[in-house]
Amino acid sequence: MSQNTSDSSATDATREAAAIVTAYLEASMVPDPETAARYIAPDLEIVFTGARRFRHPREVTAFNADRYAWVKKSMERLDVVPGEGQTTVYSLGTLYGAWPDGTTFEGNRYVDRFTVRDGLIVTMEVWNDSAERLLTRAGLAD
Repeated sequence: MSQNTSDSSATDATREAAAIVTAYLEASMVPDPETAARYIAPDLEIVFTGARRFRHPREVTAFNADRYAWVKKSMERLDVVPGEGQTTVYSLGTLYGAWPDGTTFEGNRYVDRFTVRDGLIVTMEVWNDSAERLLTRAGLAD
């Protein structure tokens, strides 16, 4: 996985934010929501596709358990943007896994946007192509 920053030399803060997001995502894929929770602020706000809101990684794990038999991320790159008192980290890649009926999939694009402040994730926003793929499987889209 590559890491891009807005400056050619990553600062300690951008490297730390990238490491925090990577550790969070790796724990989330196990899934191990309690380990993932080590990297979040108490007032974490997570917004998934469809404007679904969550406050803890265990809620995301429960949501994903209903949507997928299993799902993992192929993390292709991180784009890290330093800011005043916080760092924004974008994780880009693809999802692979299986739908609840066991049908496998891969190449499902995703973008996750994280805000890291004081060494903890304070926001996470999630976009992916799962809904489009489900519509296609149902014959409702091309």
